[in-house]
Amino acid sequence: MQALCQLDVQGDDMLSMLRVFFRDNTDDDMVLQLAEQWAKGAWEYVRSCDDMISGAAVRWKLSRLSHVDRGILRLAAYQLKYCTDIPCKVVINEAIELAKKFSTEQSPRFVNGVLDAVLKSLKETSSETN
Repeated sequence: MQALCQLDVQGDDMLSMLRVFFRDNTDDDMVLQLAEQWAKGAWEYVRSCDDMISGAAVRWKLSRLSHVDRGILRLAAYQLKYCTDIPCKVVINEAIELAKKFSTEQSPRFVNGVLDAVLKSLKETSSETN
C-alpha cells in the first residue's frame, strides 16, 4: 500500500526503486517477493483497478480520495480480480485493517463498502461470462 502511494505521487519513476523500498522494510524474502509482485501488479493494472473502484464508489471521485485510501483500494481491487488464490474475505479484511492503521476513522467503513461493491461487480461479471 505504501509503495502504491509513492507510485501515485511520483509515477513510474518509482518502479525502479521498489526493491530498495521493500528491502528497507523487511528482511523476509517471501514478504519482499509478494510485496513487489502485488505493488507492480496493481500499478500495471491501475486503470482497471481505478475503473472498478470508480464504479463502486458511486458518489466519490477517485481524485478526491486520499493517496492512502486510493492505495489501499487499488491493492485490494487488484488482489480481488487478479490474485484468485487469496480468499476475497482475507483481501477485504486486510484492506480494512490497513485503513484502520493508516487512514481516518471513517476509512474502514468506506473501504469495506467500496470493496464489497467491487466484489459484487466481479462476481456478476464472472457469472455473466460463464
